[in-house]
Amino acid sequence: MNDVTATLLTYSPVTLFFAVILLSYLLEDLAIVSASVAAAHGVMSVPLALLAIFVGIASGDVGLYALGMWARRWRALRGLLLTKRSVRFIRRKLRSHAFGNLFLIRFIPGLRFVGFCLSGFFRIPLQTFLLSVLCATALWTGVVFTLVYQLGEIPWVHKHLSWGLIPFVVLLLIAINRIAGNKLKEKAVCQD
Repeated sequence: MNDVTATLLTYSPVTLFFAVILLSYLLEDLAIVSASVAAAHGVMSVPLALLAIFVGIASGDVGLYALGMWARRWRALRGLLLTKRSVRFIRRKLRSHAFGNLFLIRFIPGLRFVGFCLSGFFRIPLQTFLLSVLCATALWTGVVFTLVYQLGEIPWVHKHLSWGLIPFVVLLLIAINRIAGNKLKEKAVCQD
């Protein structure tokens, strides 16, 4: 057992649960990878790690939605945004295909903050917002967590990389997100 594992085992599962939730507010992918490596090392149970990630990401998304609803109270901001052609275009897209667009926004870096805040600002039905975000979060979290957990279970990786797997996978996810995000943005521009 290495020093990081030994140190983390001194903390209660509740502390680690909330640490993962707070980490997900800062960097979601880092929270997913860290929780899956912690589960692979036996620091957290798999169900607890998955629940912490899911609660952190989902509550952060709902917070962005609420921020958008709150921003609607400012008359000057409402007037500024609702008179812009590009914002009206986004409002039409979000209202006409809310589930699909919000589902895709979850996977495109740089669009989550704006897209989820505008969902609250445009009063996209909360049920539609939650359903799309929770489905996308479950898919993304499940895939990344499973892959990293399985990778962390490989004896050579467990012995030689151990916690060093976290920065490697996070950098890989950032690169994949950037490439995929650029491709999706290019596709969206070409279709409009």
